Amino acid sequence: MSEQTIAETESQFGTFDSEGNYTPRQIVDADLGGIDIEEAYTSTMVLVEDGQLVEGTVVRVDQDEVLLDIGYKSEGVIPSRELSIRNDVDPSEVVSMGERLEALVITKEDKEGRLVLSKKRAQYERAWGKIEELKEADGIVKGSVIEVVKGGLIVDIGLRGFLPASLVELRRVRDLQPYVGKELEAKIIELDKNRNNVVLSRRAWLEETQKEQRGAFLDNLKPGERRTGVVSSVVNFGAFVDLGGMDGLVHVSELSWKHVDHPSSVVSVGDEIDIEVLEVDLDRERISLSLKATQQDPWQEFAGSHRVGELVYGRVTKLVPFGSFVQVGDGIEGLVHISEMSAHHVDLPEQVVTPGEELWVKIIDLDLQRRRISLSIKQAAEGGVVAAEYQEHFGDHAYDDEGNYIGGDEGSEGQAAWEEFYADGDAAPDAPAEVEEGEEGEEGEDVEYEYVEVEEEVEIEVEEEVEVVEGAEVEEEIAASSEEE
Repeated sequence: MSEQTIAETESQFGTFDSEGNYTPRQIVDADLGGIDIEEAYTSTMVLVEDGQLVEGTVVRVDQDEVLLDIGYKSEGVIPSRELSIRNDVDPSEVVSMGERLEALVITKEDKEGRLVLSKKRAQYERAWGKIEELKEADGIVKGSVIEVVKGGLIVDIGLRGFLPASLVELRRVRDLQPYVGKELEAKIIELDKNRNNVVLSRRAWLEETQKEQRGAFLDNLKPGERRTGVVSSVVNFGAFVDLGGMDGLVHVSELSWKHVDHPSSVVSVGDEIDIEVLEVDLDRERISLSLKATQQDPWQEFAGSHRVGELVYGRVTKLVPFGSFVQVGDGIEGLVHISEMSAHHVDLPEQVVTPGEELWVKIIDLDLQRRRISLSIKQAAEGGVVAAEYQEHFGDHAYDDEGNYIGGDEGSEGQAAWEEFYADGDAAPDAPAEVEEGEEGEEGEDVEYEYVEVEEEVEIEVEEEVEVVEGAEVEEEIAASSEEE
């Protein structure tokens, strides 16, 4: 280095002695332009007020806060909760060292003397102006889904916009998790700056963009048509089916000819099913569909293969005060009125049958229009023509030409069933009851039975019968002694 260069360096920065000690350069010229040093220092600082928007440079990023240099006497502090509208974010994922950003002054000086700032609230201030303009113009906002909350989604549109679950699609969506991270377009339907509340509707945007296509689709859809669709949603009152352009509703009453406790027991999301169009409402843009209309009506099927007077085998499903219901086919139930339960008087159906019991009944009335079948246990005990499906089960050889049961192979399943049936009835059809000698009582005198109802069992008192039998035995003894005399 030349001596001239060394001299310039010494004049600018001070000098070093032979031992290496540094002596700072003496400032001898007044270069403040006529102002004192305090005034010069103050003039370089930024003046801030609460609620003011400021801009600065990120000078430090910690786990729980960020320091921002805005030219104030000290760096401003942005707590992590004030960095983003997203909850629980890592500051290093939001900002980086040296980045310039805008913030809002929360307080000039907290209890620790710090300047507290908010990047999130600065975003709110900028976004609200734009959102209000879009709302007035009936415009569209676009943002990514950042969170699933109770009842819907949170969309980042510069602030936290709430998108209700019922307004995410044209139909209600149950599982919202797949929408997280997706960018959605929506319309603003409610705006309240005081409550910091923005409500969005993607369904309104979809309806607007698809209005022409929906109209054309509905015009081409006619009641009575059969279509193939995919179950898109299952709700308590039915199932929605995607027909390829719009969704239609299959009400729970139209899912099956049988009673349905919940639609999920019949269909599941993703099932491809054949349906029939019941109604098309052009004004409300709603389609009513039916699944059971594409299936065989079990009542029609039963009425076509059975007639009044036939014997059928059934299972007791329910007891009511006026009788019992018996299932005699798939989804087919008939009523055995209490007067048709037994030849003797019956006070309560449970005196004769119990739920789950299987037994033979006779069809005494079949009303297809009202979908009602009247059955009789009492008349079944008198015999009759057995329905064709049971003849096939027991064997054709067990019936005569008219369908009456005449018996089958000894020890067969059919024979055992009939024997059990007749045993329960105490007598075979058309066969007179056998009465042992001495049990008739006197001529014209009927044997009376008294039925006594108790909590756990029914007792039958036959005291009068015993008296009659004993009376007959006494008369026989008197007659025998008279002959001996």
